[in-house]
Amino acid sequence: MLDKSYLVPWGKRGSLSTDTEAAVLAELVHESAPLPAGVRRERFERSFAASVGSRHAISVNSGAVALQMAIRMLDLAPGDEVIATPQTHRATLQPLLDHDVRVRFCDIDPTTLNLDPAVLEALITPRTRALLLVHYGGCPAEMDAVMALARRHGFLVLEDCVHALGARYRGRSPGSLADLATFSLRNAKSGTALGEGGLITCDRDDWAERLHRLRAPGRDTRTAHRQPEPAGLPGTSYATPLQRVGARPGSDATMPEVVAALGQAQLAGVETAVARRRALAGRLDEVLARYPFLTPQSAPAHSVHAYHLYTCLADHQELRDRLVLALDRRGVEIQLRYFPQHLLPQWRHRGHLRGECPVAERSWFEQHLNLPCHPMLTPHQQDYLIEALDGALAELNGGAPTPAGVPATACGPR
Repeated sequence: MLDKSYLVPWGKRGSLSTDTEAAVLAELVHESAPLPAGVRRERFERSFAASVGSRHAISVNSGAVALQMAIRMLDLAPGDEVIATPQTHRATLQPLLDHDVRVRFCDIDPTTLNLDPAVLEALITPRTRALLLVHYGGCPAEMDAVMALARRHGFLVLEDCVHALGARYRGRSPGSLADLATFSLRNAKSGTALGEGGLITCDRDDWAERLHRLRAPGRDTRTAHRQPEPAGLPGTSYATPLQRVGARPGSDATMPEVVAALGQAQLAGVETAVARRRALAGRLDEVLARYPFLTPQSAPAHSVHAYHLYTCLADHQELRDRLVLALDRRGVEIQLRYFPQHLLPQWRHRGHLRGECPVAERSWFEQHLNLPCHPMLTPHQQDYLIEALDGALAELNGGAPTPAGVPATACGPR
């Protein structure tokens, strides 16, 4: 349910509730086959792989687990180097703390807020083993340039597609653009399955087989068989399991059938949810176009933004902070995502300091602002958001939009 304390709340769910989902839940309640059987899970994996254009999709019980398992496929060794974006949620990079590797943070492009390929090349060394990137907010990263560098220097690329379901890069879907990709079905995503869930996509058969083994432990027993009746105890029998020697280890991270069934039902609605996000983003763009001191994140012409987040950048910190307060007073919930990862305590402990990624740092500390943009907003809430944003910006600009071609001068010191 949406937060009633704000007239325009931040999205707690990103998928749309439909009668199809309710029907799926009712069917599962009356299901006679064992729910762990995996029939729905396998169907969902095939459908998801086809939807993103990948050969394999391996489902797991959360997006965090998907990242952990995907990073295991990189076969990192002590002394290896991994390049990563600082503009992401901490979960993207958290698994790297379990490996004895050096993480080199690559600064972001000031327009797309994705990892900047122009900065990336200078960070590559003979020890570079992998690159972790995110399509921030649903804006696809410049994957052609990234993959060209990866192939030239021989390192692997893992794309975190947590924001990118429904996006397009040169006609292709994130999840099929790198060596490995991960997705999350947690709350606020375009597909949520009403809970937790994650997927890993790849084209390599050997990786898919390894991921299947990691996902679930091997059974320790075979089917029990009947034994002869013990002497002196007529009419009794018992079953003794045959022990399996060398059962494979696993993490027991299998996606529940309920989540898979709901995920399958929601796949068809992803484009509708993303279309609603894009429509609202277009209206927000129209407002910002009248106030040149606030610039939206933009995707290149060859990409299609999914707008998991609608992000804009203010000219300076005082303006950003005043706008946040003005919108909050008007009942619009604002969140800022995400704090630069290299400045979190766990990474500072490993030697990372302020100044390492100046563009990402300036974006967060001085410019960054996320506006509500999700399909659960009603038409009335969307209209109110547009009016509130326009009113707040006009207030900061001295009461009126800035005419085209005229610099904004009434918005406080730089």
